[in-house]
Amino acid sequence: MEKNIHQDEKDTSVNEEIESQEVNAEESTETNQDDNVVDINLRLEEEKMKEELAQEKDKYQRLQAEYSNYIRRTNQEKETIGVFANEKIITELIPVIDSMERAVEACDNKEDKLYEGISLVQKQLKDTLSKFGVEEIEAENADFDPNLHLAVMQESVDGVEANKVIMVLQKGYKLGTKVIRPTMVKVSC
Repeated sequence: MEKNIHQDEKDTSVNEEIESQEVNAEESTETNQDDNVVDINLRLEEEKMKEELAQEKDKYQRLQAEYSNYIRRTNQEKETIGVFANEKIITELIPVIDSMERAVEACDNKEDKLYEGISLVQKQLKDTLSKFGVEEIEAENADFDPNLHLAVMQESVDGVEANKVIMVLQKGYKLGTKVIRPTMVKVSC
């Protein structure tokens, strides 16, 4: 019977030990689960913050690009305004150049002081306009371009291919890339 009591005591202590291990295992499992939940929550929060950071970075880069485009656009507008601000005055001076050219052509005596004076004033006026970006449109023997030329006459000429400028009736001018007055021409057909 004594053996049974010892055996019962051993069994009880083994059972207690097993129960203790099970309780410890449950507690550690709960602790591990709690740690896993905290880890997952931290990871989710970290992912969310990374996404927000990426979105803010994208917004910043887009804003920077927009500002850069705005600066470029306003600089182009300023240059355009500067170039074309004098367009009205220039268009009024072009007939004066035409009149001076006719006066020079009308002079019979090229040695005359009047001829020299008109020629100098005409040259000075053309030089001044060229400083502001005014250019004469070259048209003689060129291909007809409706953006630069105004065809007022057509004539069939032997040895000249079609759509070639064969005569300039009135000179044309452009300011930068903008045509102020197209060249009035006679075109071959």
